[in-house]
Amino acid sequence: MNVLGIHHFTIRCRPADLEGVRAFYCDVLGMRTGPRPGFEFPGYWLYVGDTAVVHLAAIVPDGDTATQAAGSGFDHVALHGTDIAATRQRVRALGLPLEELPVPGWPLRQIFLKDPVGSKIELTFDVKP
Repeated sequence: MNVLGIHHFTIRCRPADLEGVRAFYCDVLGMRTGPRPGFEFPGYWLYVGDTAVVHLAAIVPDGDTATQAAGSGFDHVALHGTDIAATRQRVRALGLPLEELPVPGWPLRQIFLKDPVGSKIELTFDVKP
């Protein structure tokens, strides 16, 4: 596998905070909302030019203060990769756990893993429809 660069980073928040977080990135940093797959949770993809560089995911329960403290903010960084089959084979050969998911309605596949200190890493691959 070759890493081509950072694909995006994801910030998780409570649904009640979603609009304020969106406004910060759009109003303060000049990003704009744009197309987003049909995930089962609310959120936004925020674009710089044609690239969705920040993904917002409202997946922290509004009333759960313990989860809010531990689960809000930075969620993961995604790297744009090539050759998903070789990547899958290498990760499995190294004995690392992985989770592989499609992106609903988009020609992308994701492989999630954790680094040695527990940071979530997403590898994003373009796939032919």
